[in-house]
Amino acid sequence: MKTSFFFFARLVFAWWVAFVIVLILWTSIGSGRAPWQLFIGGLIALVFIITTAASHLRRIRLIVGKADASTLANRQRRQIEIPFEAGEAFDIVDATIRELPRTENIESARDSLQLRAKVQRIDPYGNTIPLWKKISGWLGVQRNQIFVTVTPRDGVGSVTLICEPEGGAWSDWFMVDDGTNLENAEAISRAISRRIAERRRNEQANVKETVTEKELAVARLGLLHAQVEPHFLYNTLGSAKYLIKSDPVRAEEMLDNLILYLRHSLPRTEDSLSTLSEELERARAYLDILQIRMGARLRTQVEVPDELKSVPFPTMMLQTLVENSIKHGLEPKSGGGTIWILARNTEHGVAVTVADDGRGFGTETAGTGIGLKNVRERLKLAYGGDASFSIVANFPSGIAATITVPATGPKIESTEVGHE
Repeated sequence: MKTSFFFFARLVFAWWVAFVIVLILWTSIGSGRAPWQLFIGGLIALVFIITTAASHLRRIRLIVGKADASTLANRQRRQIEIPFEAGEAFDIVDATIRELPRTENIESARDSLQLRAKVQRIDPYGNTIPLWKKISGWLGVQRNQIFVTVTPRDGVGSVTLICEPEGGAWSDWFMVDDGTNLENAEAISRAISRRIAERRRNEQANVKETVTEKELAVARLGLLHAQVEPHFLYNTLGSAKYLIKSDPVRAEEMLDNLILYLRHSLPRTEDSLSTLSEELERARAYLDILQIRMGARLRTQVEVPDELKSVPFPTMMLQTLVENSIKHGLEPKSGGGTIWILARNTEHGVAVTVADDGRGFGTETAGTGIGLKNVRERLKLAYGGDASFSIVANFPSGIAATITVPATGPKIESTEVGHE
């Protein structure tokens, strides 16, 4: 109540002083007393000023539900903290002001993080008296203006927002803005809050989408790991059963290698990673089993430096290449052949090559089936574009398949689950 009284008193006092000045000038310049019409005009102006102030007070209460010194003022200031870096915060404010109704003459300077704009002022009641509108023009308050400065602070954009009449501060003694600047400040604040909330929702949705995609990748890799050649296990057990009668020592050796192979093929916990050393042991166990079955038809050479054995490597992928070389390259060849496992450092990471001198491309058993498709898909899922796979003809016969992976391991570590 006290604030409202001083608000009315300030306007009445300012216009009374202006009327007294006009009266003094009239009597000093003119002759005789001021005409009665001047006093009648002053009385009408006083009534109009009080009515306008009451309308302003009422509208302020409708907008924010209270009337105090800050809300009744024609000039509004807001300090808004946007939880993004200054450039993003400025973009949010810029887009918000451009969507504000009746905005014009926007001057946006992203480098200096400042923005100015003019806003047409429309009488909320639609009944502006022409004379009053002309007086507003004389005082320079026909439009409102907006001034924004964004200050960078530790990854947060601190926004200083000012909404005020276009005229000088002295005009506030004579005119009210009918709450238009308060309305603009509140609208901009709400719009910024809405945009921040929308950005947060989008970020949360993206996080959920990423988690879902990761879970799908894990599931897909699990299915890919499960696609193992079952005939190997059946054939090995069949060979061991046969050797038990004819050569028990070799049968025991075969079963020991099978146990070693299966131990390395058990499912891993989600957080564990395989290494090149572990994959090499699995491949050796597999080749030792095949050595017993194929005899002199199979020869192996392994050249893997010790410093590379600790490099993270996709589970079962080396095994897939070895099986592919045996099944499609050496077994169909009458005289068998040699299989090489090589590893070396390159500028793109660690390159692991499985080569053979078997039948090579151009045969019905060439390795173009599910195994190599799985290798490509698993590399893409786990490493994105950081890993590569190539398969070329070996000289003078056979093929050479090379997997190149980063020495630091895959992007999606948890997807490197073990064989299931």
